[in-house]
Amino acid sequence: MILGLISDTHGLLRESALRAMRNTEIIIHAGDVGDPKILEALQNLAPVTAVRGNVDIGEWATKLPPTAVVKVAAVRIYVLHDVKQLKLNSIPPDVAIVVSGHSHKPGQTTHDGILYIDPGSAGPRRFKLPITVARLDLDRQPWEAEFIEVS
Repeated sequence: MILGLISDTHGLLRESALRAMRNTEIIIHAGDVGDPKILEALQNLAPVTAVRGNVDIGEWATKLPPTAVVKVAAVRIYVLHDVKQLKLNSIPPDVAIVVSGHSHKPGQTTHDGILYIDPGSAGPRRFKLPITVARLDLDRQPWEAEFIEVS
C-alpha cells in the first residue's frame, strides 16, 4: 500500500508532482492547496484526503476540514496543515502517523512511537527550500518516507 503525500501546492501542480503521485493507492494533501483544480487532478490518480491550510480561502475551501483521520488497513493517519498547531492530547487514539505541511521543509521524525512526516512544498519555490513530495510504502517496516524532488 503506497501513499502519495503532498502539501503546499499554493495553486501550482507540476507535472513532475503528478508523475510522483502515480501508482499510489491513496493521496494525502496536507493543506495550502490554493486551487480546487489541484484536488480534481489528484483525484484522477487515486482517492484524495485533503485538509485546509492557511491560504485555502473561498467557498471551495470551506469544504476542506482542518484535520482528518485516514485509516488504511490497520494504520490510522492524522492529517493537519501546521504541526505546530498540534496539541498532543488532540491526536486521536491509535494514530501511528501524522502528516503535516506548512513548513515547506521535507522531513520525518518519530516521537513517542508516532511517525511525523512533512512532504515539503510542491508549489512555488520558497527561499532556497527544495520542491518535494513524498511516498510512503506502508508494507515496508520500519516506515520511511521517500522524498522526491519535483522542481
